[in-house]
Amino acid sequence: MSRPFPSRNSSFSGSFTRINGKIRAREVRVIALDGKQLGVLPLNDALHLARANGVDLVEIAPNATPPVCRVVDYGKYRYEQAKKDKESKKHQHATTVKEIQLSPRIDPHDLGVKFNRAVDFLCEDMKVKVVLKFRGREMAHTEFGFQVITKFLTDVAPFGHPDFQPKLIGRSINVMISPLPRNKRAKHPRPSGDGQASVAAGAGNHPSNSNASPSAAKPSNTAVNNQPSAAFANSPFAKLDVHVRQDAPGDS
Repeated sequence: MSRPFPSRNSSFSGSFTRINGKIRAREVRVIALDGKQLGVLPLNDALHLARANGVDLVEIAPNATPPVCRVVDYGKYRYEQAKKDKESKKHQHATTVKEIQLSPRIDPHDLGVKFNRAVDFLCEDMKVKVVLKFRGREMAHTEFGFQVITKFLTDVAPFGHPDFQPKLIGRSINVMISPLPRNKRAKHPRPSGDGQASVAAGAGNHPSNSNASPSAAKPSNTAVNNQPSAAFANSPFAKLDVHVRQDAPGDS
C-alpha cells in the first residue's frame, strides 16, 4: 500500500544526492580526496577506490556526461554544502516594493504627503512604484499627468532614481523608483524622534505664554491653601464640624 504523502524523513527531491551503490551510471568522472582529477573510471573501480580510503563516492554533477563523482566523506560533504548555502543566502536581499498612487489633479499638500511617504520607503531601502491614474475625460490631457510625474521624480531625485522612463500603460502612468546607495543618498529630512521634540519646543515657545505676566502664570499661595488636597477630595468627613465646643462655666 503506497503512502499518500512522502515520509518526513525522506530527502527533498531537489536536493537528493546519490552516493555509493545508489549511483546508476556505468562510468563516472572521479575527483580524488585531494581534488585531483582521476578521469573516467568504471563505477565498480570508483567504489573500490572510495572504500579503500574509508570514505564515500558522492555524485556531485548527475546531469554531466558522464556524471561527476567525488571521493569524500558524505557527512563532511553535506556540512560544506550547508555552509555554502548559508553564505549565499547572506548576500540575497528580498526586495520590497511599495506603491504610491497619484492623480493628475492632486492637491499640492497631498503631493507633499505622498513625497514624504516615498522618501520614508526609499530611506528604508525599498523600491517605490508610482502609479498615476486617469479617470473619465482626463485621458484627453495626459500631459498634465506627465507633468505631475516629472515634478515628483525631480523632488525625489536625491533619494532614488527611476529604473525606466514613465510609461503610459492603459489609463495610468507607471514608473519604478529604486533607492540610491547609502553613500550617495541624501539624509532623511525627518529623522525619528525629531517630531516630538519639535512639538514640545513649539509648545514652549507659544506666543501666548510669552505675553502672560508672571503673576498670572503663578497662582497665589492663598488660592492653593484654600483648595482641598486631591487625596482627600472625596472624604466623607469633609463636611463635619470638627471644632471643640466650649461649655460655659455654669453648665457644669
